[in-house]
Amino acid sequence: VQVTGTHLVTPAQVRSAADIPAGLPLIRVNGTAVVHRVEQLRQVQSARVSRDWPDTVVISVTERVPALAVPGGHGYDLIDKDGVVVESVSEQPLDTPILALPAGSAQPAALRGNPAVYAAAVVVRELPHYLARELASVRAPSPDEVTLRLNDGVSIIWGGTDRAAEKAKE
Repeated sequence: VQVTGTHLVTPAQVRSAADIPAGLPLIRVNGTAVVHRVEQLRQVQSARVSRDWPDTVVISVTERVPALAVPGGHGYDLIDKDGVVVESVSEQPLDTPILALPAGSAQPAALRGNPAVYAAAVVVRELPHYLARELASVRAPSPDEVTLRLNDGVSIIWGGTDRAAEKAKE
């Protein structure tokens, strides 16, 4: 079993999740089932299985990309655009903006599938480089209420994900 596209997970972790018995004929490998098992790894966004005849199964992995950092009990949880925790780090990441959550709000596990988190990640991804490098945190109580806080303390009420180029120009 050959694995490609991994950085956050190891090929061994993917092989283990794939659970393809040694010696199983290629024709009997259920690619759909393998994809489903590999996509259960939290760092994996999607997987694709192909056969390389005569004797190799290739699993191509697309990993999740951290978009925002959420302060947690032991550091920061790095979440992707869908609110899935990709990894946890002990120190504040310099290249990932903080998602500011209201006091007493949901923990990172509850952010999965949250449309406001998705909007915040989309806005951050679409920021021009000069603005993105000044971004300290982002707040998004709803998908249409994204607010950016810059390193110098200035807040920008961005709104929703529409008209990003026009908003950046302003």
